[in-house]
Amino acid sequence: MICIKEIPFQDTFFVRHIVLRQGKPIESCFFDGDDFVSTKHFGLYVNKKITGVVSVYLNRNTTFNSSKQFQIRGMAVLKDVQNLGYGKQLMKHCETYISGQNGTLVWFNARINAVPFYEKLDYLTSGTPFEIQDVGLHYLMCKKIG
Repeated sequence: MICIKEIPFQDTFFVRHIVLRQGKPIESCFFDGDDFVSTKHFGLYVNKKITGVVSVYLNRNTTFNSSKQFQIRGMAVLKDVQNLGYGKQLMKHCETYISGQNGTLVWFNARINAVPFYEKLDYLTSGTPFEIQDVGLHYLMCKKIG
């Protein structure tokens, strides 16, 4: 059985650490804004085991003109269950949530190797690749909502 539900930010750390911050201290799994009231964290559970996570922040990027923007961070699915559609389900859940908040645009920094995944979900790259220190090359990506 699969379910997606809102979770406390601390519950994202297990998956974030394994997938996004392997070899780094667990403290690196806390992102600025994780503890804001406006930030929502979602966990995807398979048979009651947390398998994927994603966080949604009310955050404006000056690159875009859209009025009510949301940023996605910490999108991660455990490696042994990737390519089963769980990431797509998490992203669609975020889009539904953002639409319900009258959001007009979703944006995020995507690792280079994740760009094809997001492009399949109709996200577009913006600008040129850039380096995030200690993490790697990324593209700014976005999608209009609504």
